Amino acid sequence: MNIRIAKPEDLEEIVEIYNQAIAVGEKTADLTPFTSNDRKPWFDEHVPGKYPILVVEKDRSIVGYLTISPYRPGRMALQYTAEVSYFIHFEHHRKGLASDLLRYAIDMCPLLQIKTLVAILIDNNQGSIRLLEKYGFKRWGQLPKVAEFDGIEFGHSYYGLRI
Repeated sequence: MNIRIAKPEDLEEIVEIYNQAIAVGEKTADLTPFTSNDRKPWFDEHVPGKYPILVVEKDRSIVGYLTISPYRPGRMALQYTAEVSYFIHFEHHRKGLASDLLRYAIDMCPLLQIKTLVAILIDNNQGSIRLLEKYGFKRWGQLPKVAEFDGIEFGHSYYGLRI
């Protein structure tokens, strides 16, 4: 396994992994799959020196990724806070890849001048909650019943970590 900064040619595999999460539901608030063209502006906003997209590859294929994104972009008082998100290809779940990516990202934060990481997730995502807590994230808040999947409402939980 190799963790590195994403390159433009990785976008198609990144989108494929994200679309898996959309298809299964309750892993992201997006409901409609994306194309690589749809996600190109999003990819370009992730400048490697400040807001990187990290990929983990196995046998020259992307099997997971993690993004460090601005939290409330444009609000300069929040410039040292970033949001972290991660997705793993379904064939590679439960192999420690998300853990490896999250550890790598946390270690990068001082170089990126990030003092606080925030993760925002659908509140029934127990796997992500366990992973975040393993790395010291604490539940900082919740927005109850703000997401709806097939008529069932879920909350958005906010987890945070001071670096």
